[in-house]
Amino acid sequence: MKDNILEMKDIFKVYPEGVIANRNVSMDVQENSIHALVGENGAGKSTLMKVLFGITPFQGGSIVYKGKEVSFSNPREAIAAGIGMVHQHLMLAPDLSVAENLILGMEPKKGKLFFDGDTAIKICREASEKFGLAVPPEKKIKDLPIGVRQRVEILKALARNAEILILDEPTAVLTPQETEVLFKTLDGLKKNGKTIIFITHKLSEVTRVADRITVMRDAKAITTRGMEGLDEDKIASLMVGRDISTKRITPPKNIGAAKLSVRNLRYTDEDGVEALKGVNLDIRAGEILGIAGVEGNGQSELAEIIAGLIEPDSGTITLDGKSLLHCTPRQVRELGIAHIPEDRMKNGVAEATTIEENLIVDRYYKKEYNTRGKLHWNFITEKSKELIAQFNILTKNSKTNVGFLSGGNIQKVVVARELSSNPEVIIASQPTRGVDIGSEELIHNLLKAARDEGKGVFLISADLDEVLKLSNRVVVFYNGQITAHFEDASTVRDVDLGPYMLGLKKEEAASGQMDS
Repeated sequence: MKDNILEMKDIFKVYPEGVIANRNVSMDVQENSIHALVGENGAGKSTLMKVLFGITPFQGGSIVYKGKEVSFSNPREAIAAGIGMVHQHLMLAPDLSVAENLILGMEPKKGKLFFDGDTAIKICREASEKFGLAVPPEKKIKDLPIGVRQRVEILKALARNAEILILDEPTAVLTPQETEVLFKTLDGLKKNGKTIIFITHKLSEVTRVADRITVMRDAKAITTRGMEGLDEDKIASLMVGRDISTKRITPPKNIGAAKLSVRNLRYTDEDGVEALKGVNLDIRAGEILGIAGVEGNGQSELAEIIAGLIEPDSGTITLDGKSLLHCTPRQVRELGIAHIPEDRMKNGVAEATTIEENLIVDRYYKKEYNTRGKLHWNFITEKSKELIAQFNILTKNSKTNVGFLSGGNIQKVVVARELSSNPEVIIASQPTRGVDIGSEELIHNLLKAARDEGKGVFLISADLDEVLKLSNRVVVFYNGQITAHFEDASTVRDVDLGPYMLGLKKEEAASGQMDS
């Protein structure tokens, strides 16, 4: 049995507003291992790692690192002791080169004053070779794909002699191929004596790479153990305290004709970049059409054009034969389009207003809610309470400001409003981003129910597990174009999508259009 390199015992952390983030949490990590840390949003896992890395102080407990009790007051002390952290949002300077990012804070000098660029490049190349992480030293970060940027961030930590490497959601924006490269890197680091703490919500990755696991729930550590006997469903159940299924949903039984049709859609953004290049697709009644693709390849623009938020350069969009072009967002909604936006705070809610107000913002002018400018507040409160119960929105009062809710519950307010509008087609952009696994299951079931009621669902998600779990058809976006169309998603694996997501492969005349 391996020795423990890290023992966190009875860690207690309460934030100034009284929220207990860690309630006597204990976790031991074995040296030369990959240790997964999982839990729902708000379970306390990120706080626990911030305590370890010296980002946030803690009020109780102890940390034993390499046999000695430690307490870091800032990340610099943690780094000096041999602990590195790669954050979910990479902490790199985009206009600097790889080598310049690598040596930030320990810059080599020519004499006493001048930066020694040649030595920086040499340090970068030596570190790259030592740790088996290929990076281009002289290229600027902004010119690199996201997978290579992440490699730079990991190398940056290792070049500072990290013995424990904390990775926070490292695969969130990677393709399956980039993820596999990362996993091979982690296996190599483990063989070279490094220890990795791996925070993730993708349970398939836990079963793929982890030696041991700590599961957190409600600010407590439920278990720390080896992976023997654990599968995705068992881990999910430990996370939420009840049975959760991670399997693909059953395929639709009755698929109808096309509800929404997009033809030759083109759009150039305000920077002059052609974001959509002649896109064709159909969404049929009773199906979920999924879009797979690295974010920033035109998916967001397509959703916003359909929702009436931006105007295309050319092309057509029809819903049951009626044109949606030049319609206002309200007119689009009146015709039968619901839109769950990817940024709930920007386009989904007004956080300074109540749950009730957010739930009726798209319908307050209708007769049942309004008579001659006077809102029927008793009716609104009653309807709001029904939606709060139906969509399991955790709040004490329907008149609570949305801004006081957790991110997952804000998302459920958006989903409740959109799905209760009796739409014909639902545009669901990143519908479960930032929600816990229990809320994710609820939203997935609601989208399936809408599909089974004959609605057309257009799912845009950066999470390939989600796309493949819910969709019966999948189209892949790259550089504003559809590069592949899989008419039977049940036969597709995430690795099948990767080459099309990266633009390495493209079906000739690829289209999401269905033959009539």
